[in-house]
Amino acid sequence: MPTLDWIGKAAVVNHHRKVGYHLLRCDRELSAGDVDAGNLLVQGDNLLALKALLPYYAGRVKCIYIDPPYNTGNEGWVYNDNVNSPEIRQWIEATVGKEGEDLSRHDKWLCMMYPRLALLRDFLTEDGVIFISIDDFEAHRLRLIVEEVFGAQNFIAQLVWDKTRKNDAKLFSVGHEYVLAFARSLATLKERKTVWREQKPGAREIFDFWKSAKARHGNDFQAIQSELRAWYRELPRNHPSKKLSRYKWVDQYGPWRDRDISWPGGGGPRYDVPHPVTLLPCKVPEAGWRFATTEEMQRQVRVGLVEFREDHTEPPFRKAHLLPTPEELATGNEEAEEEVENGSEEEEAGLLVMPSLIQKQAQVSVKLLRRIFEGRKVFPNPKDHEVLARLIRYVTGPNDIILDSFGGSGTTAHAVLQINRDTEGSERRFILVEMLPEVAVEITAERIRRVVAGVPGVPGLGGGFRFCKLGAGLFDDSGNIAGEVKFPDLAAHVFFTETGLPIPKRAKADSPLLGVHHGKAVYLLFNGVLGDKRPAGGNVLTHSVAQDLPVHPAGKGPRVVYGEACRLGPKSLEQYGITFRQVPFELKVD
Repeated sequence: MPTLDWIGKAAVVNHHRKVGYHLLRCDRELSAGDVDAGNLLVQGDNLLALKALLPYYAGRVKCIYIDPPYNTGNEGWVYNDNVNSPEIRQWIEATVGKEGEDLSRHDKWLCMMYPRLALLRDFLTEDGVIFISIDDFEAHRLRLIVEEVFGAQNFIAQLVWDKTRKNDAKLFSVGHEYVLAFARSLATLKERKTVWREQKPGAREIFDFWKSAKARHGNDFQAIQSELRAWYRELPRNHPSKKLSRYKWVDQYGPWRDRDISWPGGGGPRYDVPHPVTLLPCKVPEAGWRFATTEEMQRQVRVGLVEFREDHTEPPFRKAHLLPTPEELATGNEEAEEEVENGSEEEEAGLLVMPSLIQKQAQVSVKLLRRIFEGRKVFPNPKDHEVLARLIRYVTGPNDIILDSFGGSGTTAHAVLQINRDTEGSERRFILVEMLPEVAVEITAERIRRVVAGVPGVPGLGGGFRFCKLGAGLFDDSGNIAGEVKFPDLAAHVFFTETGLPIPKRAKADSPLLGVHHGKAVYLLFNGVLGDKRPAGGNVLTHSVAQDLPVHPAGKGPRVVYGEACRLGPKSLEQYGITFRQVPFELKVD
């Protein structure tokens, strides 16, 4: 596979492994709203912040969106790594001009991006996705280094975001940017038969009308249908919901229309389906039943997705809801599933595949940010939260985590909060990192605070976040555990070191047992967690300490104990079923 080379690459390819772990310290005064909502805003260099977050969120983030510096030569970005290498010092110390020294400028940008991309990959779930905004200055170089970090086989698409037209351009009006999309594992997405879809224009308005009518009429579906059909008639001819007026029936799942219950293409199964009133078998469609087995047919009937005629002389029909239920998309036969994958099912319903061209004027987000900040212009070129919400909603579920390590004006947080307000049952969470203290406090946090509570002209979305700052390193200059490190801090790092996964829940300093992974129980002796049993306050594994360890949760199994020292010999360790690891020497920093 072709790769990209540049001055300093050798020094940064593995630099993310050498970055030290730091503590995170939350600031309640800068937090806002519901601080227990699971949302975080971290102020600090994003390379250090990502490493600090890794023990808690590795493999748990479903979607990453970043909007890094575009390196146009007109910006004073500050994401510089102080790597002690002659090659890196060469581009750090060089003065990068706007016009000249292009090679140095691109080298510098690539050296900044590479280790951050390498860390970001470790946060994604196996079916996770990363979106990266970029323009023509670095798009081609970015594509190559993302292919190197994520694998060329995991490329999904390069979206085009058409934002504006520049009438003062000399040659062409270049008003677009790109959004590069890569999967952590495209093979996993295919294996899980992942299908992404978004709502058709007008579908949300219909569904919202149904919800409001249901609030008034309860389960009086006839009354709701009457209101819905009257509403359709009153819509302007060019209204997008007008095109979906075939969804004129309603039930507990929402508006629906009738669909054929035949097997696609003919040759489907034939079995008896009793009519609920006459109890006689319904007429079988000429092409056979849609569902492969009588059990699947009865399941569809049971959950209310099959509508029978007045008697058995005609086949029933399927309900196709405006927003299909999981049962509707789980069709029960491979041929019908192929039809779903080819798009005909969702095309007929209120769902569509997202195109690779996004059209949204840039000035919309500029005006919104000014409105949020009561007329002040606080940030150049903010991204559009509705476009980000569209991308995030497209690839995530209701309980997923979204990460943005170039937090900027806080657009990603705004998008997640908007989705949660607009989508019933959505409890998506965001993690943002912003490097500059003044931006993090005065713009990023302030924007989130204002959209949570609401300001004139911008309704409050609810939710909240914790504001965190980078604290001291986990290790001091001598390589020992830093003095301000507490038991929960070290516990998260120990569990991640041993398993490669985040700790199941925040550890408390009342038990050395941190959790179990693949049958192996992990323990930490630190700060006298078992009480002050000499020597060294219980941080040393002795016979007394080993006997006081909590038993393996399964009653029996391997145990790994991290501690300051061990006074037990090999036979005793084998007797207790313990593998000992010495802190800090056997704690990885990569």
